[in-house]
Amino acid sequence: MVTSLAVGYAMAGALDIPAMIGMMIGGMMGLMSAFAVAENTWQRLTRAILWMPFPYAAVLWLAAELHDDRRLEIGLMVGALALTFFLARFGQMYLLTGMMLFNGLMVGMMANIPAGMSGKALLVALVSAAAVLGTRLLLCYPMPREDLLRTQRAFVVEARRVADAAVEALDPDADQERAVRRMTRALRRLNVTTVTIDGRLAQPEVAADPDMAELLHRHLFDAELALRGIGRAVQDLTGLAVDPHLREALVVGLVVARDTPLGSAQGLRPAAEIIRRQADAALNGPDAASRRAEAVEPAYRVAQLLDSLAGSLSHWLALGWSSPQSPAKVPFQPTVALERDRPAGSAAATRRVLAAGTETSWRRVIPFLRAPLHAGVAAAIVCPITDAIDPQRFYWGLVGVMITLFGTNTTHERLRKFGHRMTGTVIGAVIGIALLHLVGHGHVYVMLTIIVAGITLGAWGMQRAYALWVVGLVVALVQLYGLTTPDAGMDHLLGERLLDNGLGILIATLCAAVIFPLSGRRITREAERGYVSAVDDLVSQLALRWEDPDAPVRLRGAARALDSALFQVVSLVRPLVRMPLGVRGRDADNRTALLTTATGHARALAAAADIDIDLAPRQAERFTRITTVLTGSLRALDHALATGEPEESWQRVSPLVRELKAELDTAPSGPRAERIRTALRELAALDDSLAGYAERCGLTVRSASPQGIVSSPMERRTQALVAEWGTRRAPRNAAASERSATVTATAGPGTGTASPERVLPVRPPTSATPSGGVAVTVAGSIRCDRHPAGCAGWITVINGRGKRVAAGSVQSGRYRVDGLRPGPHTLIVSASAHAPHAELLSVPSAGGTGRIGHDMRL
Repeated sequence: MVTSLAVGYAMAGALDIPAMIGMMIGGMMGLMSAFAVAENTWQRLTRAILWMPFPYAAVLWLAAELHDDRRLEIGLMVGALALTFFLARFGQMYLLTGMMLFNGLMVGMMANIPAGMSGKALLVALVSAAAVLGTRLLLCYPMPREDLLRTQRAFVVEARRVADAAVEALDPDADQERAVRRMTRALRRLNVTTVTIDGRLAQPEVAADPDMAELLHRHLFDAELALRGIGRAVQDLTGLAVDPHLREALVVGLVVARDTPLGSAQGLRPAAEIIRRQADAALNGPDAASRRAEAVEPAYRVAQLLDSLAGSLSHWLALGWSSPQSPAKVPFQPTVALERDRPAGSAAATRRVLAAGTETSWRRVIPFLRAPLHAGVAAAIVCPITDAIDPQRFYWGLVGVMITLFGTNTTHERLRKFGHRMTGTVIGAVIGIALLHLVGHGHVYVMLTIIVAGITLGAWGMQRAYALWVVGLVVALVQLYGLTTPDAGMDHLLGERLLDNGLGILIATLCAAVIFPLSGRRITREAERGYVSAVDDLVSQLALRWEDPDAPVRLRGAARALDSALFQVVSLVRPLVRMPLGVRGRDADNRTALLTTATGHARALAAAADIDIDLAPRQAERFTRITTVLTGSLRALDHALATGEPEESWQRVSPLVRELKAELDTAPSGPRAERIRTALRELAALDDSLAGYAERCGLTVRSASPQGIVSSPMERRTQALVAEWGTRRAPRNAAASERSATVTATAGPGTGTASPERVLPVRPPTSATPSGGVAVTVAGSIRCDRHPAGCAGWITVINGRGKRVAAGSVQSGRYRVDGLRPGPHTLIVSASAHAPHAELLSVPSAGGTGRIGHDMRL
């Protein structure tokens, strides 16, 4: 901003044009460069910034030519705003073009620039843009390695904030409730920062090879997991009687963790040893009381987690420092999608809902025309009203329309933005007028300093609260208005701005609610379906990881995707106004709390289960049954969320998991055995949390047993009779059962031509679907000549009636789908590097199967 304003001022003097016009043209280059151009290579940065002057100067000339025709001028502004929203669907450069067209029209109307000055205006814009580009390349040159180091410092800052909150929570004289709230806020900020960093790590310029990129993600995940564990352990300690010496050792250890320099993460290990020794003394001391002994276990946990944090944090920081200087293109698949460098909110779910309802006939154009229609209709209504209020500043209403529709997807979000805009305008007006009276009108450089400082502080606060940006903006604008508006008229001017902005926001919100509306409840359910799908992916990868240790699955990546899905749910269920306990609307909070708890267990599960294990055949079969039943329950929950009709039930697998864990508890102890037990414990807790959520979604929650799914005494008696009848008939039908335990798979290429049939052997039946039928798991590989290591993509299963019955991801050429019923099915593979490929698969109706293999080649 400083560069663009200074260059615009200098160019105005050199070209003999009014200084205000030169600064407005140059300042727009700086403002749009700061807010709309975010590129990570100098080539793309140069292309974007140097392109801005051309559409901007072109519409300056057009605005000058049409200045005498008021209606046409206003109509052109309305069309330009609608065009901006239309171009936004085609990429960043198109959005930038639309924004420069709209801004050029607005500045041309405000400044009344004559047509003969258009050439000079283009020259001012070009020189200002070149100067802004030079400033960004000089001070903010895209350097991926330095970006990585900055993100690491940001993580360490949040980690120190967690440690500092933990120290305060352990102070016996501190307000425990306040300390716990501070700890909760610190952990929440840590998670937001970590998810953001994880999304940025997926950029291809971060590492020289995919292995380094994966290690960066793994160590970041483990470091956050350790910090969250420390926070929870300290919260447990706040409600216990802690030995004074043990408390002192904990405080010393956490202070060391807080104050350890960035390059000395291994220094946390001595602090962990201090806590461990003092915990031993507190446990074995002669005066150890029972209540004080309860605090020893959380203290041991803090020491263990400090050791884990030291290892993961030091490795993560070392990888950043050793990353190569030159950028390298890395074929690395990200797990977290960011929007404007922040965790994704409601936009992804809104896009999915919009796409699902607009796949046929004329409705295919709705995704392209919906936002432009909202903007165009709202602007057409707002402009006559605001023009009648003040013809000189009618564009304030257009600004309200634009800011409302950019970055919001639901009525709640737009109304929340309305509240922030109104509140920020009032506060900014009070501060701005006070500064204007304090400084006066004769100190131009002080006023310019306030303008730049206000925009800078507002930009800093934008990602924290939109109202902070509005405060900074209005403080800056009040100084500008002070140059032409007397003090007595300032209140009226700012009140008019508040009215015009408010009208634009409310009318835009109304238009979005009635023109091709999307139900907020439906969008929320779609976000929850995205969460359920992320859990399904995690469970599928867990089954593949323990079944095939060589499979290149990413359990931590799947858990991080669950974090991202939770952010989307939370952004949608957050109420407009927080109501007290006991009134309607608390069910969404309870559901979100259950999903938050489930996400915590999923993180711990992913970290503990990422090991090579060798279960006995019987135990492996039981684990396969657990994951199959859990996957079936997730599919039933997804169906209930999609249709609103809970037809099936949630089958709890936590009893089966605990039985398997009890069986494994008899095995020799060791690090691997302990991680397996931890993984099973977290899997059971994950199932319990999701069962509570499923119950709130209307599903009936039942329990599964090793012999089958049992939901009532009558079903148990029926199941026993069927088992007894099958035992009596087994000797006579043994040969027939053996002959029928085959599956015929007819495979054909994507064109639909059939290939010779092949007979695949299958295992005996091991599981059942929630509805009581035979559940078949199909798994295999997907290969092609161009990708020997396997293709990545998605697989969808369609039954004989054309209904989708299963879906899953293809990870490094491996796939798995569960819960297929007897009958013909079509397996469709979708991959970014291939055309869609379909094959036929026939699941037998007799004999029963548990798992079949089906490999495909693209």
